[in-house]
Amino acid sequence: MFDFDRVIDRRGTHASKWDMMDRLSGIAAADGIPMWVADMDFAAPPGVTEALTADVTRAVHGYYADTGSWAIALAEWMVRRHGLSIDPAWVSPTPGVVSGLGLILQAVTEPGDEVVVFPPAYHAFRKIILANERRILDAQLSLRQGRYTMDLEALAAKLTPRTKIVFFCSPHNPGGTVWSVEEIRALAFFCAERNLILVSDEIHCDLLLGGARHTPTLSAAPEIADRLITCVAATKTFNLAGAHVGACFTSNPVLKQRLDARIAASGLASYNAFGMIATEAAWRTGHGRCGSMQPILRGSTSPAPDCRPKTSRQGSRIGRAFSQAPVSNLGQAAKSGCASTLLLRVRFSRRRSIASMTLLENSERKFRPRTTPRSGSGRTRSDRQRPAAVTAVAGHSPRNWPTMIDFAISGAG
Repeated sequence: MFDFDRVIDRRGTHASKWDMMDRLSGIAAADGIPMWVADMDFAAPPGVTEALTADVTRAVHGYYADTGSWAIALAEWMVRRHGLSIDPAWVSPTPGVVSGLGLILQAVTEPGDEVVVFPPAYHAFRKIILANERRILDAQLSLRQGRYTMDLEALAAKLTPRTKIVFFCSPHNPGGTVWSVEEIRALAFFCAERNLILVSDEIHCDLLLGGARHTPTLSAAPEIADRLITCVAATKTFNLAGAHVGACFTSNPVLKQRLDARIAASGLASYNAFGMIATEAAWRTGHGRCGSMQPILRGSTSPAPDCRPKTSRQGSRIGRAFSQAPVSNLGQAAKSGCASTLLLRVRFSRRRSIASMTLLENSERKFRPRTTPRSGSGRTRSDRQRPAAVTAVAGHSPRNWPTMIDFAISGAG
């Protein structure tokens, strides 16, 4: 039912993953496997394609209205997949989780307020905070026996009267930690005691390995529901990032009203019909896909997989699975169970193959080639001399090293 062996050539189709690789890394799509962005090359679930085909066949693409069935589909997915019962009336559609975070900041904070972030953190957290003229309060995670943990005592000492909100990533991206109930409850009550809003980004909750189980923050700490907003999406689970649809839900009617007001004020209350149709279909028909994809994700984290496809750059199923998400702590995902942060142990067995890593210290995540290509050449001297090379790009601030590492593999000599 779910075909993970079909090779889909996305080059030249406005696919950011492939068509932006040369500009961002200096490695041409014809020569590389892009592992720099959370975007798989697996086909969408058949139910998604069927729903979109039906809409295209109808040939009328007017305004989308009535999000009721879409919100019900999400609620049914959450209870079926995670045992969490939510009221569809709690749900607000957004153009993705990151934009939802920005709308939440506008709804419950003021410019100059502080936002707690747990680095190493997804780079978009920092960008959306700064773009909204809020300030970042870093609460550095501690790495203990291969697993990231929170230090709430250290965080308590940093809080100021301008600290208003906490961005919590569960499971953690890029660290890979699947938080325990006890850890989630500790953070939840920490927020309650200090009058902080808790935003739980759970976009990676459906992609876990090794028998790990996600606990929604609302399930772990229902006592603090009045100060909790949860963010989810179908984009990582079903590779629908192009749909640009996410969801925020809260049981607090005041918080929801304030969020919806910001959505309306930003002109975002008219939704992308194709995205809404695709995500609703994914939640209704895609449940079996997660289980079917597990062996492939596990294969991506097994020791020393050979990521070089035998016939085509896009023909490697493991290579396509690797591209699901950025990697920061290379060993973390295998130990903590989160497939959103895949362990990469690349084996180059052919003669003269070299794995080289270049780290760029840049909080804005700018990219540049490792060396300057010779005139008229699309590849650098290093690329020609090293038939297999890895370019790893780390985007981070001086206080948050590294927040993420992105990969592109080039050459196959």
